[in-house]
Amino acid sequence: MPEGVVYTGIPSREELAACPGIPTEARMARGRVAVIECVQEIPCNPCESACRFGAIEIGEQLTALPRLDGEKCTGCGLCVALCPGLAITIVDKSFSATESTVDFPFEYLPLPGEGDTVDACSRAGETVCPARVVAVKKSPAYAGTAVVSIRVPTAFADEVRTMRRLPRREEDI
Repeated sequence: MPEGVVYTGIPSREELAACPGIPTEARMARGRVAVIECVQEIPCNPCESACRFGAIEIGEQLTALPRLDGEKCTGCGLCVALCPGLAITIVDKSFSATESTVDFPFEYLPLPGEGDTVDACSRAGETVCPARVVAVKKSPAYAGTAVVSIRVPTAFADEVRTMRRLPRREEDI
């Protein structure tokens, strides 16, 4: 580990700025697109295999960081649930004049319901703002990982990456 570097498990601004999976701001403004915040060079490629449009490429070196071709990405979201590192979200900054949507993998019970108000959280798990649940997708293709879509003020779309876990209910135990 380089001297003076503290690893927290949360990608730094510098790591995210250098990440080849982050689409341009112009692309995010045009509609749904994957945001791949994978910053660790580990052997992994489910995202590349999941993408039917060829928008995600790892290449020959299995430890390479995934590269996103934002022009090919349709924002379908299949890669979100299939990333074992939970490092992919879908961001749509064109949702409305004031709000964006963020879709993220969610592996906790209970799941929220459409229309619920939840606490939107940062990469570090800190509450950023209240959010409204737009959809909760549970597909057999998602291998048990739900994908939650929330709407947040656009000013927070680059910061919000998950939601606060809901209190456990008796039926979830």
